Amino acid sequence: MAAQIYFADMRAGMRENLHTKLERLTELAGLSKVICSGDLVAIKMHFGEKGGHAYIRPTFVRRIVDQIKALGGKPFLTDSSTLYPGERKEAVSSLTCAIENGFAYAVVNAPLIMSDGLRGHSSQRVAVAGELLAEVDIGREIIEADALIVLSHFKCHELTGFGGAIKNLAMGCSSRTGKLEQHSTLGPTISAKKCTSCGACLKACAHDAIDLSSGKAVLDAVRCVGCGRCITVCEPKAVQIQWNEESALVMKKMAEYSLGAISGKDKKLLFVNFITQVSPACDCYGHSDTPIVADIGILASTDPVALDQACADMVNQARGLPGTAMATGHEAGGDKFRGVYPHIDWEVQLEHGEKVGLGVRAYEVVVLQPVGEKW
Repeated sequence: MAAQIYFADMRAGMRENLHTKLERLTELAGLSKVICSGDLVAIKMHFGEKGGHAYIRPTFVRRIVDQIKALGGKPFLTDSSTLYPGERKEAVSSLTCAIENGFAYAVVNAPLIMSDGLRGHSSQRVAVAGELLAEVDIGREIIEADALIVLSHFKCHELTGFGGAIKNLAMGCSSRTGKLEQHSTLGPTISAKKCTSCGACLKACAHDAIDLSSGKAVLDAVRCVGCGRCITVCEPKAVQIQWNEESALVMKKMAEYSLGAISGKDKKLLFVNFITQVSPACDCYGHSDTPIVADIGILASTDPVALDQACADMVNQARGLPGTAMATGHEAGGDKFRGVYPHIDWEVQLEHGEKVGLGVRAYEVVVLQPVGEKW
């Protein structure tokens, strides 16, 4: 059975601006059916990296926050700490970055709460019926929220071809342990050349897996559980992730992690994807490159697989913009994602998502009609 996808294009005018169109879109997609009075509502989104600018604008988020409050819900904005060292490696840095990027309470009208605690380890193991995984590690605040609204900036991604609702659920809602489990089957390694013997990793390790007796940090692979704590405290970046998983396997794990993120929230979910500023790389970088296609619109659905499929189709049906990182696929109907990353089979996340019951790939588009005869 095909899923319903609700679509609003980028047209706006005197009769209705894009913010109001977004409100009508989420109402049409069933927001009022998702939110009950008193619900603690997690609005999962990417706060953007310092230096980037393609993330969803805070003023759009404010409109959704206000809608949820009008329905009696208690919304909070949430994201999780990154696996890699950077501006969002723990809660203090992450929330500071979010506020600097415009997600302050005064703008969005909601508090910011990290889904995985102070250092990315506040989580809960959740059982899933996956082919690869029997349980996954999800941020505790995602699990404890009554409802989940997932706002995603749809863009290209170097490991998965594109990033949308599935990636936002999987990587974005998991703890640091969960991120490492999706990315790698091995624990981190330590570069003796970069190690300054500062001892920060030794203090951070909760499993006595690091030794400094030789003058350089050495990792005991038997004791290491792959939690990733040492990665974020290492200032010289001597502790490194082993990116040993092929992209197809990462995408399959992502689909199964998504099952864990939505566990226990039947009919309490809504996904909204913004096909705007479709950048050629992940928003986790400290820059945003030229968009590969013109802005297309905003889509909403209760099915993350169908939503990502519809977004991928719309991007591929568009004409590519000149002077971008995209080498091929510029024509309408061309594969834009392989035009940037030719060796990534991006369909895997959609295929496996459907296979494990995350959603369906078949969809029907319901277009938001203009107010009056024209915008």
